[in-house]
Amino acid sequence: MADNLPKISIVVPCYNEEEALPIFKEAIIKVADSMPQVTFEYIFIDDGSKDGTLRVLREMAKENEAFKYLSFSRNFGKEAGLLAGLEAATGDFMAVMDADMQDPPELLPQMYKSIVDEGYDCVATRRVDRKGEPPIRSFFANRFYKFINKISETKMVDGARDFRLMTRQMVDAILDLKEYNRFSKGLFSWVGFNTKWMEYESIPRSAGTTKWNFWQLLLYSMDGIAAFSVKPLALASFMGVLFCFLAFIGIMFIAVRWIIFGDPVAGWASIVSIVLFVGGIQLLCTGIMGMYLSKAYLEVKGRPVYVVKERSK
Repeated sequence: MADNLPKISIVVPCYNEEEALPIFKEAIIKVADSMPQVTFEYIFIDDGSKDGTLRVLREMAKENEAFKYLSFSRNFGKEAGLLAGLEAATGDFMAVMDADMQDPPELLPQMYKSIVDEGYDCVATRRVDRKGEPPIRSFFANRFYKFINKISETKMVDGARDFRLMTRQMVDAILDLKEYNRFSKGLFSWVGFNTKWMEYESIPRSAGTTKWNFWQLLLYSMDGIAAFSVKPLALASFMGVLFCFLAFIGIMFIAVRWIIFGDPVAGWASIVSIVLFVGGIQLLCTGIMGMYLSKAYLEVKGRPVYVVKERSK
């Protein structure tokens, strides 16, 4: 009878989550027991953890055959973990969530009901507040979402989490996107499909500390901008044209002043300031182009997104 039931695959990327995994395991099993109408499989991805995460995953896999794991040869990043988990999942529905309990498992029954009864392809979650975050991090996160939604045709929801339940059809569409530089929040939106958003208040980690610092989040946001908008390149071109025009106006001003007053513009400080400013603009534009060129370079090399060292049997 169980073989005929729909299956939900829970994909959980892990990096140094030795302390959180037992708590997560207890919570997710409790949720699974409350949903007898479906079966579950659990795909954990050890993203090159330095603690005892892999040992805990091995023990979990021995205790219950529904618990499976992949262990990377090194740390490849959360995006690689998400991709590996979705590729390994065999369920009719797939949920992506973190092991730190900031993605509450008890929302799963309601998410599943929305897909089955209401016809959604995806039920995604977003936080309505940022309690527990440093103010500077919250400020820049809000600015990022406003900025990228202005320059990108792919709209992203402020406060969106990776935690979501998707149909097999939607996951297959995501897996068809073979790009090396992956920004999952954007990919989830880009493929479309009918998505319902569920809101909840921020929940503190059950154990351990966050693996994301401000610099890592900044680089991640730049990846998102480069992946879903080419407008920064247009901005660089516009700035080049603008400064060529300003330079022409400046030359004309100096020439007219010399003809009328016979006095060239004096003052080296202003000249140096202008040269430094224009030089900075040039470097900025070169950096923007270099960022896009680097992404193309990584794509054409064709390297795998991740390398698996060990997997459960």
